[in-house]
Order: sequence, then structure tokens, then C-alpha cells
Amino acid sequence: MSRRDRWQAAATRYANRYHAWRAVRARPATAFRYSPEPRAVGSLARGRQLCAGNLLFAGHLVEAPGVPIWDVSPPDAAFEEELHGFGWLDDLAAASDPVARATAQAWVWGWIDRFGDGRGAGWLPDLAGRRILRMTHHTIFLLHGQDCKRSRAFHRAMGAQTLFLARRWPSTRPGLPRFEALAGLVYAALSLEGMEPHLPPALKGLEAECGRQIDEGGGIPTRNPEELLEIFTLLAWVAHALDEAGQAAGAAHRAALRRIAPTLRALRHSDGGLARFHGGGRGAEGWLDMALATSGVKPRPASGLAMGFARLSGGRTSVIVDAAAPPAGAASLNAHASTLAFELTSGRRPLIVSCGAGAVFGSDWRRAGRATPSHSALCLDGYSSARLGGPGHVGAALRETLEDGPTRVPVELRATETGQRIEAGHDGYAAYHGLTHARQMELTRDGRGLVGEDMLVALTDADKRRFGTRLAAGRDGIPFQIRFHLHPEVDAELDMAGGAVSLALPSGEVWVLRHDHKAILDLEASVYLEKGRLRPRASKQVVLSGRAMQYATRVRWSIAKARETAIALRDVGEVHADAEEES
Repeated sequence: MSRRDRWQAAATRYANRYHAWRAVRARPATAFRYSPEPRAVGSLARGRQLCAGNLLFAGHLVEAPGVPIWDVSPPDAAFEEELHGFGWLDDLAAASDPVARATAQAWVWGWIDRFGDGRGAGWLPDLAGRRILRMTHHTIFLLHGQDCKRSRAFHRAMGAQTLFLARRWPSTRPGLPRFEALAGLVYAALSLEGMEPHLPPALKGLEAECGRQIDEGGGIPTRNPEELLEIFTLLAWVAHALDEAGQAAGAAHRAALRRIAPTLRALRHSDGGLARFHGGGRGAEGWLDMALATSGVKPRPASGLAMGFARLSGGRTSVIVDAAAPPAGAASLNAHASTLAFELTSGRRPLIVSCGAGAVFGSDWRRAGRATPSHSALCLDGYSSARLGGPGHVGAALRETLEDGPTRVPVELRATETGQRIEAGHDGYAAYHGLTHARQMELTRDGRGLVGEDMLVALTDADKRRFGTRLAAGRDGIPFQIRFHLHPEVDAELDMAGGAVSLALPSGEVWVLRHDHKAILDLEASVYLEKGRLRPRASKQVVLSGRAMQYATRVRWSIAKARETAIALRDVGEVHADAEEES
């Protein structure tokens, strides 16, 4: 980090402490004018685990039965942020029994007693916004049975955080953190007595942020599907809160909801989960459907690319392809080198996946998860299609930008007589190796087969000279690998003397991956990086390896259901076990 960046970070910390100090000494709110309907949905299983003292945050499990949560030493900054964000209130409210209520009350008033005077790591605008949203949603749950003294302390804490947000939200990083801060401020201004004057500037700020961050296609600069869902959820909550208070969301706010909804639908696999790209996960079970239903936006199909992703669908099968250049600059601090990577889901079962974001498992896993080999894509000579560059901050965590990525990603989507087809390419390897990667895939109309072709081509004279220079380095061609990462629940076995791989899903479906024998097929170890778990899950990957020795190299492959697999199977088992039940 440069001296200037360090100075700016220190100045921001000082300003936050100063305005927190001022806010807690100002005239507080005295009561709620009204409480918006709770819309956040937590996990019953996770709520019970929290009551038992099993604290699972940011990939760390701390077992502290009977220990006040604020006496626990956070393993890292991300763990501490999750504590101060109060997301656990949703889970405790989902449990909603006397033990869960007592736990929630102890933790909330414990925070007020220890940090309510403006101290601690929780006095950041985005975290204050998260807290206000949860405390407002669960006000009735929290204040049940509390005396006047504790109620006054609760209202004072809410008022102080509102004043802090009113002064500090403009300093928040654009994107999701600023939406969190503004959503919390709108909620507080609508709900708390004496905070009404903060509503107009908060709504004006929210309108401006919608215009800046949500593009005409309903996407965001980070191209993170789960982050887009979080922003969409916040905007839907605020729109409903305004409606319940007898007010209307602004034009830019409503337009943003209308643009985002079809994009999210296009990024949803057939099992209801989101495509896992650029640091995002699949989303909690049912979260996407609930958010879309809550928004009130009528369904309409998205045409062309959705936030740079292409979706092919047929029968009960969905394929989602990262078909655009990766984010750049500050938007790339969590981005992945995943251009032309794809995921395939059959019915309720993921088959071909990306490894996912490994941030919750430490910096090494985070960096590994961002590399091209962690995606179902072509990797050339051990290089990623984009490189990690300079450092920056996402919250309290240090991240690297993504640099030297593809600049040209031509894409063509079209319907054929037999299904849907995508043809795309990228120049991420051209600058060093002189080769352009092109990928063609066609999904059959019934969803039973995906036919693909990967090509490495030297297109221009300059590319051919560069490719020749690499060949002259004394190696027998430039090695490449085409990777197909499998979901952990897929049972894979080599078949036909190494000419194919049989892929069995828990539903009983069997898929077979074949190739044209112009590469070497192998089955290797892989991992599945999933939020809410203590460690990566072991899985497998199919790898087609070869060497580029000419100006054009071509490998054809296919993934198709075995003939004996029924057209439709009854699949009623649990798709994803709760992370809390992991052994």
C-alpha cells in the first residue's frame, strides 16, 4: 500500500471515530414511529448452533458455550466484521424460542454497553447500516420483556448510529457497502422519532447510487452475481419500507429494480442457485426466489448477455458462461480470471462448477480461487488469463486488483435447429503466447447434451511471431489444460480405457464426458470452496491436456446424459446440507 493510501485510510479511521464520538453525545431518538415488516430470513439450524456457543463466522469456528460473544477474541478482521454486522440476528430470530431470544438480547445489549459510546471496529458506515437494518427488522423480537431502561438504551443506540450514518455514508466505498449504509439510514429515518430530516438526503443519495452503480443492463461493475443479489435485496427492502410508510421509491430506484430482476433470473441455474463467479456464491437456499418475489417486478426474459454472462438452457439443464472481460480497477479486487469458464446444472444438481471464492479459508485459498485453473476453462502454460496486480482494501481485508486480462471478448449467441449455441473468444493469452482462445458450445433443446470445442489460434502475423518465439524456447509445444471441475456430490469414474468419464449424480442421472482423442484425458483432485463451511470440500476435476504446436490447435469434447438415463427423474433429496451440520 502506498503512503498516500495509508494516509487516506488513517484519515478515514479518524473521521469515523470523531463522528461516532459526536453521534453518541447528540440528542438520541426516543421511540419508534413504526417498525417495518421483517424481511430478512435466517437459518434455524444456524440459530440453534449460535445458542449452543458454536460461532461460525468468515470460515472460522469458535466454540464458546456460555461465553458472552463480545468477550470472544476474533480470529481475524472478517470474523469481527460479521460480529459487528449483526447478521446473526436473522438466525436467532429464525430459531425464535426463549433461548434464542435471550441470546439475541444479551448480544445486542452487550454491544450497546461495550461499543455504544462510539468505540470499536463496528463504527463503519456499512456495518452501522447492516446493524440498523437488523435491529429495525427484529425490534419486536428484541424488546419483548425489556424494561424502560433497556428500551431507552436501545433507542439511544439506534439514534446515535443514525446520526453517524447521516454524516459518514458518503465516505463509504461505492457499491454494496454504500447501499448498505444508505439502506440503513433510510430505515432509521422512516422508523425513529426525530430522524425524519435525514430521509430526503438519504433517498437522494440512494437514487444517485442506483444511477452510478446499476448499468442499463442491470449489472454492477464487480460482475459478482451474489453481490448483485444483495444490492437488489436492499433496494427491494427499502422500496417496501417506503410503501408501508406511505411514501414511494424514486424513479431511479424503481428503474434499478426493473433492470436487475431479469439479470438475476438469467444468472440463476436450474436448481435456483446463482452462478458462482467473481467472488460470489450460489446464495442461501430460497434467497433469490424470495428477493424476486418481494421486489414485485414482473418476470420478463433477458436478451443477450446478462452482466457479461451468457445463459443456455434446454429441458432441465442450464449452462452459464462468463462471456466478458473481467472487471477492472477497484471493481476487480475480488474478481476472478474466469473468462469463458462455464457451469452446468442438471435439474436440482450442479455438475460442472467453478471452485469458488476461497476468501473465508485464508489468503492462499483466496488467491488460488481467483486463478484460471480453478475454473472450468482452458489454462495455457500454467498462466491465468488475467494476473493479480496491486493491492487494495475491501473492508478490513487486503485484496489485489486484476490486471493484464482480456481486452477483446467477442461473443455470438444464437438459436439453432437443435438447441442454443455460443461462440466466443478472448485475447488473454495473446500478449505473451500469441494465441487467442476460442470456445464454442451448443446445448441441445432437450438439455441432454452439451457439445464443445476449444481452439488456440494465432490470428495475426505479430501473434504468429510471438508464438514462434515461445516454441523456439526449446519445448515441445506450449502445454494447455481444459478443466471441468465437478461438484463434490458427483461420482466420477474413468471409462472406455481412458476415453471417457462417467459422471453420476445423486439423483440417479448419469452423464458421460467424451473427447476427440486429440488430448490426454485424466481425472484429478479438486476442491469446492463454499461459504459457511470450515474447510474446502474435496472434489474431482476432469482434465484434457495437450500441447499447442501449430498456429491452430483444436480439441472437441461433449457432455451428455447416458442413453439409459430417464428423461425425468424424481429428485426429492436434500441438495445442499446445512453447513452447520458438517462433520
